[in-house]
Amino acid sequence: MSSLPMTAVRTAVEAKEDLRAQIDAARLPKHIAIIMDGNGRWARQRFLPRIAGHRMGARTVHEVVETSARLGLQALSLYAFSAENWKRPKTEIDTLMELLREYIKKELEEIHRNNIRIQILGHYELLPAWVQEDIEQAIRVTGKNTGMVLNVALNYSARTELADAFQSILKSNQQNRNLEITEQMIAEHLYTKGLPDPDLLIRTSGEMRVSNFLLWQIAYAEIWVTDTYWPDFTARHLMQAILDFQKRERRYGGLGRGGV
Repeated sequence: MSSLPMTAVRTAVEAKEDLRAQIDAARLPKHIAIIMDGNGRWARQRFLPRIAGHRMGARTVHEVVETSARLGLQALSLYAFSAENWKRPKTEIDTLMELLREYIKKELEEIHRNNIRIQILGHYELLPAWVQEDIEQAIRVTGKNTGMVLNVALNYSARTELADAFQSILKSNQQNRNLEITEQMIAEHLYTKGLPDPDLLIRTSGEMRVSNFLLWQIAYAEIWVTDTYWPDFTARHLMQAILDFQKRERRYGGLGRGGV
């Protein structure tokens, strides 16, 4: 009886290791961005409250962050809470804030031990004060780490990010009436300044939209969509997305091999 679960575990581990062995470490995406979607639908399918989906989703975050760091990604960006999410019921928002706080308290030590640096994208100063304190502690504790950068998008809107960038440029160049705004200048004033743009954008739950996430940065990102809901997303899905990415030919508007 007990051998069956162990066999299943061994099979899953072997499958994951097989996928990892197929990944070309020299052609890893430098930066992966993920739109984590489907927590609510995952819970509804199981006749569970939405909080159950969010809680399971937090477990997925742990696995994906750990796998990404082990693979050697430079950056991982997770869309955790959008500016539009304030439209949700207050009880759900409060639950999400509690889960965020719980995640930070539970994971911060391991994140720091793995040399991961936490960075927040968005206006997190509008979140509850008690959440801000934990966020700022995480930023402070991991601030000098030199490994993977973990971007967590909180109260994030890509349109707001661009507006903030333009405002910052204008404020920094008040005396220059003939200022010419360039793409490089904009990039240097984005929340993700100093990081490579995402090479790969992953979206779970099968939705075919980018939902106001990193609109400037994903201009040339490869997009990988799975019908899998976020709570069921695993390291194997992540590695499958990377393998698919490595099979694609990135042309950036130019011609591919053979002039096609």
